[in-house]
Amino acid sequence: MRFLNTALLLALTVLAGCANLEQAEPLITPRASNAPLMPTAPGLSPIAKGQVRHETVTPLALPNDLWERIRKGYAMPNLDNELVTDRTQWYSNKPDYLQRMGERSSKYLYHIVEELEQRNMPTELALLPFIESAFNPQAVSSARASGMWQFMPATGKSFDLKQNAFRDDRRDVQASTRAALDYLERLYKMFGDWHLALAAYNWGEGNVRKAITRNQNAGLPTTYADLNMPMETRMYVPKLQAMKNIVGNPSTYSVSLPNIPNHPYFQSVPLPRDMDVTVAAKLAEISLDDFKALNPSAHRPVLLAAGIPAILLPWDNAEVFQRNYEASATGRMATWTAWIAPSTMKVSDAAQKVGMSEADFRSINNIPPHMMIRAGSALLVPRTSHMADDVTARVADNGRLDLSPEQVLKRITIKASKQDTVASIAKRNNVKPEQVAEWNKVAANASFKSGQQVVLFVSGKVRSGNTHIAATKGKKVTVTSNSKANAGTKYAKR
Repeated sequence: MRFLNTALLLALTVLAGCANLEQAEPLITPRASNAPLMPTAPGLSPIAKGQVRHETVTPLALPNDLWERIRKGYAMPNLDNELVTDRTQWYSNKPDYLQRMGERSSKYLYHIVEELEQRNMPTELALLPFIESAFNPQAVSSARASGMWQFMPATGKSFDLKQNAFRDDRRDVQASTRAALDYLERLYKMFGDWHLALAAYNWGEGNVRKAITRNQNAGLPTTYADLNMPMETRMYVPKLQAMKNIVGNPSTYSVSLPNIPNHPYFQSVPLPRDMDVTVAAKLAEISLDDFKALNPSAHRPVLLAAGIPAILLPWDNAEVFQRNYEASATGRMATWTAWIAPSTMKVSDAAQKVGMSEADFRSINNIPPHMMIRAGSALLVPRTSHMADDVTARVADNGRLDLSPEQVLKRITIKASKQDTVASIAKRNNVKPEQVAEWNKVAANASFKSGQQVVLFVSGKVRSGNTHIAATKGKKVTVTSNSKANAGTKYAKR
């Protein structure tokens, strides 16, 4: 009996040990040998069973505040001089301005910080649009730099930022940020110094190279502080350093930054078809201003799906847009489309072709006075049953508005022949009969007496006193192009 009790106790102990092994190491395949799973380094003893404590490691909490996340990623060397002190004081003395800029930046900062961290770039670069554009993606400088990152047209093209009749990617939130960081990365690799890279971003890499070469030839240092540069560039890095100082420790400067959650503000939503901007905003249930703030590259009243395959919407409104679109997908989404000018023509003629008033046609296509539309130009016109299809990718991606000055018209006089009429003179001189009638204050069906002076306005440079034979097919023409002869006529182009 004693033997049976002992055997039973031993068996229970073994079973208990096996049960504990299965619970503690469920992913380890049992081995036939009792040898250690890993070899032990010389001079070290293997860890005995029971010495390892299993504890739950608390994951590092991400900052709830995006400003704190930016501070943690500061990696550029600080600049400390009188200009930095001056700019720091200037910004800190304008709390309302900082508040407005901060609120405007809240739509874009998270995306910029994400992109910087993925590239392992200093996060204070996220503050650069404060300096460039006050975080206004629709900002345009007097030098034609555009967007939040202020790309010049040529620089934008070199970084694949499309600029055509329907969109300007220099204003696109995602595309311009990608291009700006590509450019800054390239400049940093070129100069090996963030301050010089920033100077080159503002002044141009060629100018910075020349300034460095001048100092090298003169035996002078080549740091940002030592180079000779324009005042705008001299102030550029101090401005960024000032913003870095204020964001880094706002209480020191008695500044209150707006709360920006460490969470995406927007998400990208596919654009299924051509759609008016007002319709897209309505489907997303946001204001037109809020829609334009996230989609500033679409500077026309219609979004062309072939050129803009996705739009940005506030995080919570993306699903709203999808739901509302699906509920009304069969309805009309776009009232505008693209029309390609078949030949070079006057604005009035083009407007008549597409059924618009000249004033409306000029306004919607931003055509200034005294300009003609060149063949192949892409223009915005009302969508009709004859032009109901979505715009093709070729037009949406490459459509351009090409204009040329109207031809200068010269006032000439000719002598009418026997049996000449308004129509015959118009045909002979390649002008319209109604023009001949208006120029000569006669009826459209009027006839002229033999030798009667007839006024015409024709294109081409003709010197006063010359005889213009070709335009009138043998008729002698007296040209009067002096100021008195042309004074008061609305047809003489200056």
